[in-house]
Amino acid sequence: MGAVNSAPVTLWRRLLAELLGSAFLAAVVIGSGIAAQRLSPGETGLELLENAAATAAGLFAIILMFGPVSGGHFNPVVSFADAAFGGLSWRDAAAYLPAQVAGCTGGAVLANLMFALPAITISTKHRASGAHFLSEVIATLGLLLVIFALVRSGRGRSAPAAVGAYIGAAYWFTSSTSFANPAITIGRMFSDTFAGIAPASVPAFIAAQIVGGALAVVVIRALYPQITPAQAADIIVPHQQDQAGPGAARAAHDGAAPAARPPATASRLTNGPTWELPCTWS
Repeated sequence: MGAVNSAPVTLWRRLLAELLGSAFLAAVVIGSGIAAQRLSPGETGLELLENAAATAAGLFAIILMFGPVSGGHFNPVVSFADAAFGGLSWRDAAAYLPAQVAGCTGGAVLANLMFALPAITISTKHRASGAHFLSEVIATLGLLLVIFALVRSGRGRSAPAAVGAYIGAAYWFTSSTSFANPAITIGRMFSDTFAGIAPASVPAFIAAQIVGGALAVVVIRALYPQITPAQAADIIVPHQQDQAGPGAARAAHDGAAPAARPPATASRLTNGPTWELPCTWS
């Protein structure tokens, strides 16, 4: 098995992955909302169920698609929390931000076009209230706790499914339907459909998400004081290194060092004891 290459993935590749992943995320969230409205008109509960199920499944798949390159953040709060724990440089986190916002905005435009709507329709759905603000704080806090708990306990392979499941559930247990992401919040302004949000409500949502992210950093430090930059670099999917060979990739993904190749051994005697002797001849 080859050794793991510790060189970081090139920044432009990570930014491209964040841009495309964020675009797919917004397209899934908004597109499934439009489809739900058309397939189940007037049935708000059913529309929400359809939107939540598509988002949960889509997020799982999108993280698997782009996570190995960039980490699969698609969310500025996740990126800056990663930087706070040393898994991502502050400079790179700042570079992720515009890529994520641009991706979510572009995804909203694509979702509108796929359903034969104008490319940009500014949402009129007002969501700002005290309950919505609290919901976004809780939703963002819970999202980061899920992510960092998994990486700290060496269960990073479960992150794509766990993040998708958490967001799907949070659609229902929060009154805000769990945006938990400043980039998608901005993107959803540009679609006056089921998943949209009025521009006047956006500042409150983003403020709540920042508060939730800051609280999460405090809680994570209290719960997992030994978290290391190397562990933080593995959120949501390991992204700080290119893997050399399938065995090294699997080991690194599992949070373990690749197994060393055993020394060459002499053939065992056909009917003798199971001793293995190192080969010392050429």
